[in-house]
Amino acid sequence: MPATHSPTPITSFDQIRPQWQQLLGRSVVNNLYITPVWQELWWSSFQDGRSLAGFYLTDAGGDLTAIASLSRSGDHYSLVGNSDTVDYNDFIVAPGVEDTFYPTLLDTISADGGHQLDLHSISEDSPTLAILPELARQRGCTVAVSEEDVAPRLMLPPTWDDYLSGLTKKDRHELRRKLRRLEAHDNWRWYCVSDPAEAANRVDTFLDLMRSSDPAKAEFLSPDREAFFREIIAATAAEDVLRLFFLEMDDQVVAASLCLDYDGIRMLYNSGHDPEYRYYSVGLLLHSYCLRDALERGYRYFDFLRGNEPYKYRLGGIDHHLYSISLGNIGPIGSPSGSP
Repeated sequence: MPATHSPTPITSFDQIRPQWQQLLGRSVVNNLYITPVWQELWWSSFQDGRSLAGFYLTDAGGDLTAIASLSRSGDHYSLVGNSDTVDYNDFIVAPGVEDTFYPTLLDTISADGGHQLDLHSISEDSPTLAILPELARQRGCTVAVSEEDVAPRLMLPPTWDDYLSGLTKKDRHELRRKLRRLEAHDNWRWYCVSDPAEAANRVDTFLDLMRSSDPAKAEFLSPDREAFFREIIAATAAEDVLRLFFLEMDDQVVAASLCLDYDGIRMLYNSGHDPEYRYYSVGLLLHSYCLRDALERGYRYFDFLRGNEPYKYRLGGIDHHLYSISLGNIGPIGSPSGSP
């Protein structure tokens, strides 16, 4: 059934929570960051004076067909989320509803007095990137599209040997050499924490390692971002999405990797390690164990997420591009000035 042309405002994340999750399963774009759990936690942490301005569409039977999770400040609209803590963002649109949704998006923003729409973290294969800029140009909007970042990822082969064979000769040799060096150590182990109570007990260890591993990460962990990490760890553990990996040497935790499992994908959200154990490449090797575990569980791919850090490529990551889309002078068709 086609979607209606009358959008319903989103006033809270509880308003359509079950239907939201169901629509994600049908949408071309489906990732953890646009689930109601992540969106609500982000909003409670970082809304910073903005107001909710999203809407949803339904078909003639009342089923959701599209969700635009938007915020606004004055006449400036954006998706809920930012590039600091959200690696992928987008609209949630059922297949076949694009021709209704994207014009409705621009009409709704214009009718509400909006002038600017800025979208970040839009994946290279998103329908939004393929459709919205050209539609906006046809309506007389100003349009700017730019590459924002990369998010290296790796399609997971059937076996670990297949994975190693896919690395470059140099990277394969180095990974094997480092694994042998670690595995020759007398006292070491790696393990995963996913139980909510256990994760709550280990969150301080993770955050301490994150801070100690890199001055930039220590600076990144402002009080509000630290609070967000704590909430996300608790919420994703409750949803059975969290996979918090640790590596121990000499009975001491020396590395941690915060992974999130969603829809057959393992995402490496953040990590930390003890600089005193850098000789053993503990951070890189724990990532490799996370990757091997995902492979052995039959996951589709391993996503290193935003950023072009060298270790991602040494482990076989291939760039997936993220884009920003900025629309100005938003107005209805036939109104190039943007005025109604």
